[in-house]
Amino acid sequence: MDENTLFQPQNLNQGESGYQPQPQAQPQVPNIQVPPPPPLPPEDNSSSGFPLMKIAKLLIGFLVVLFFAVIVFTVIIPFFTKNNNQKVTLTYWGLWEDSRIMQAAISDFQRQYPNITVNYSKQDIKQYKERLVTRINNGNGPDIFRFHNSWYPMLSGILLPLPSDTISKSDFSKWFYPVMQKDLIKNGAIYGVPLHIDTLGLYVNSDAFSAAGLKPPTNWNDFISDSKTLTVKDADGKIKTAGAAMGTFDNVNHAPDILSLLLVQNGVVLSNMASNPQRVTDALNFYTSFALGGASVWDSTLDTSLLAFTKGNLAMYFGYSWDYFAIKAANPNLNFQVVPVPQLPNNNVNLASYWAEGASVKSKHKKETLLFMKFLANKNTQDLLYSEEAKTRSFGELYSRVDLADKLKDNAYVYPFIQQAKTAVSSFFVDGTFDNGLNTQMNTYLGNAVNSIFNNVSAETAADTLFQGVSQVLKQYGQ
Repeated sequence: MDENTLFQPQNLNQGESGYQPQPQAQPQVPNIQVPPPPPLPPEDNSSSGFPLMKIAKLLIGFLVVLFFAVIVFTVIIPFFTKNNNQKVTLTYWGLWEDSRIMQAAISDFQRQYPNITVNYSKQDIKQYKERLVTRINNGNGPDIFRFHNSWYPMLSGILLPLPSDTISKSDFSKWFYPVMQKDLIKNGAIYGVPLHIDTLGLYVNSDAFSAAGLKPPTNWNDFISDSKTLTVKDADGKIKTAGAAMGTFDNVNHAPDILSLLLVQNGVVLSNMASNPQRVTDALNFYTSFALGGASVWDSTLDTSLLAFTKGNLAMYFGYSWDYFAIKAANPNLNFQVVPVPQLPNNNVNLASYWAEGASVKSKHKKETLLFMKFLANKNTQDLLYSEEAKTRSFGELYSRVDLADKLKDNAYVYPFIQQAKTAVSSFFVDGTFDNGLNTQMNTYLGNAVNSIFNNVSAETAADTLFQGVSQVLKQYGQ
């Protein structure tokens, strides 16, 4: 029985004695309420008296904070800062400038982006295009490289289009000449940053013109007249001093460029020459006429035109700004000047040939590469490059930016080239690219057309063969 329950009296049976207890009155049990036991005190499991549950909660909270701290410092912060802190090395292939000249601009860039190193390497132009394409396709080529303005058909697969935050089309159109917009903007995307511009100009022997009482020609009629007047022949009719280097192909420096100039001035669309065959025929006849017949002013027996001009044996020479240095090196005392090329009446068309910087589509560091491309397009960068180049020679590469043109106004040797830039167009008939591809193939067909005329082939037939060759080359490069 429950210890808290009161015992009840029991009836005793006395057995056989028959003794029967007399009934007695039952006592009244008092109604007593038993209170519940008091609650037990909490267990003391800590010698310090601090509850275990609170310790557990604090420990869990600490672990949660630690977990998020690890995530922040090992994942989140590195995610946002890795591009700023990661050391990156870019490879830059150039062609004409030594590394000591380029280093001034590169150092300026690296001061702005200390995590980016730019390794510049001046390449040999021989086999350059082939080496460039092969290396990039193999994944070990440069991040930034120089290429000729006519090379896009050959390099379209390796050129990285520049996004608008590198340079926008509106800025490109505002900063650079129209010919560059046509050459480097393809299908709405920009594929290069030009660091210079050059156009075909006319070098004239100042002493020869002064002796003849002539002024440099501004149109082709005067050019024809002056070339005849300035040509000196011996008694046997052999040319001793040539009036102009025109007519032949193999001994005329920049012969493809001169022919390109005549073609575009005559309204020929170079990518579709067959659309107006008569204009092509007229240009071929005009060019070769300077070396045909008794009134010729040039022939295939003479020195190359550049050499003849430096010797004082040529009155008029077509060349680019960089020919100045070869002329001065060969004959420092030669008295000459540079003027714009002759034009047809009511027309003003010139020829450009220049190089641009491109970005590799296979660069492993595209973000950093594009930062450098943006830097190259900057006005201050081009000004700095020109200044460095001008420390080692008479002048640097002519500014490609329109807003820097006036800085060259006082240089009579270079400003004529700049004057022509706004009305210049480009051509795949140009020399000096050493591409062993598009330009070389085009020039071969053009040279064959000129040379065939000296072998009694009509200009019409020569032009027709030229059309076929040009068409084949354009198809080869997807044009």
